[in-house]
Formats: sequence, C-alpha cells, structure tokens
Amino acid sequence: MSNELWWYTARAAGIVGWALLAASVLWGLFISTKALGRKARPNWMLDLHRFLGGFAVIFTAIHVLGIMMDSYIHFGLAEVLVPFTASWNPNAVAGGIVAMYLLIAIEVSSLLRKRIPKRAWRAIHFAGFPLFVASTLHAFMAGTDASGVVFTLVAIVTSLAVVALTIRRVNQARRQAPTVRLRVPPVAPTVHRIDDPGLVSAGR
Repeated sequence: MSNELWWYTARAAGIVGWALLAASVLWGLFISTKALGRKARPNWMLDLHRFLGGFAVIFTAIHVLGIMMDSYIHFGLAEVLVPFTASWNPNAVAGGIVAMYLLIAIEVSSLLRKRIPKRAWRAIHFAGFPLFVASTLHAFMAGTDASGVVFTLVAIVTSLAVVALTIRRVNQARRQAPTVRLRVPPVAPTVHRIDDPGLVSAGR
C-alpha cells in the first residue's frame, strides 16, 4: 500500500470508530434511561450496544495501524501507546491514547461481566462518559476532517444528545436512591419507687 493510502485509511477508520463509539454510548443511554419506553429492552437492543462497541475497538485498531504505517509523521509503537511521547500534536494524540485505553477497559469488562462483581463492572462502564469526551476532543484537535461542516454538526448534535440523556439518567438515579431513615429507639419512662432514697432525701 502506498503512503497516501495508509493516511486515508487512518483518517477513515478514525471517523468510523468515533461514529461507532458515539452510537454505542447513545444506544446505551437510550436503554438505561428507558427513553424508548419501559418495555423496550429486548435482547437484541443489548446485543446492538455490544456490537457497536466491539466494532469501535476494531476500527480504532485499524486507525492506529494506519497511523503507524504512514511514514509522513513517523509514529512508532511508543508514540501510539504512551501519552505525550509523540512529537506531532502531543496533547491531541495523548487524548486519543487515553480514549483507546478507556475503550479497551470497557470492552474487556463487558466480556467478563459475569465473572466480575456488578459494582466493579458498573464503575468501569461509567468510563464511557470520559471516553466519549476524550475521543471527541481527539477528533477535533488531531483530525484533519474535523473542520468539515458535516462532522462538526454531527459531533455537536451527538454531544448535546449525550449530555441530555446523561442528565436524565442522573435524575432517575437520584429518584430511585433509597431514603435512609434513622430509627431512634424509644426511651422507656423512668419509674421511681416510693421508697427511693433519693426521693426521701429530696423531701427533707
């Protein structure tokens, strides 16, 4: 493959990977917030959520491979795995590396969901929100196609939808949180005997 073809492969895979990731995040929020209805949660909806996330990993790998094979900027293994080691636009590249690690962690935890505690899986899954932010910032800061009108509009609309659904999910979690009430044990009344020495001495 020519050097130019590798560059186009990296760009196309990056855009498709971001789109799949955004769709996975949105679909997951649709399911968790029950925005499609309380009964709208068949197995195929969860399978689609996992399918989108899995293919996002595949296209992310193609994106990284295309960047490494492109000889124009000369990205080595360390530059695509260690943040802030790239000589070209290190901040933008670091954001992409962080997003890649978050994506891998989420997908691995999803594959091991039945073998790890539910609380641990849920905590890792919450990383989907910083993942979406980091990947979107990476696309705008490092992507040569991010200046296009179509991508900008899609990214803005998607980001607003993610924010709106996230706020709805947080409000639902607050309403569903159990109210903790402190039970104060009743205090038994003090009964004084007539022959209590204290009462006798007080009456003197």
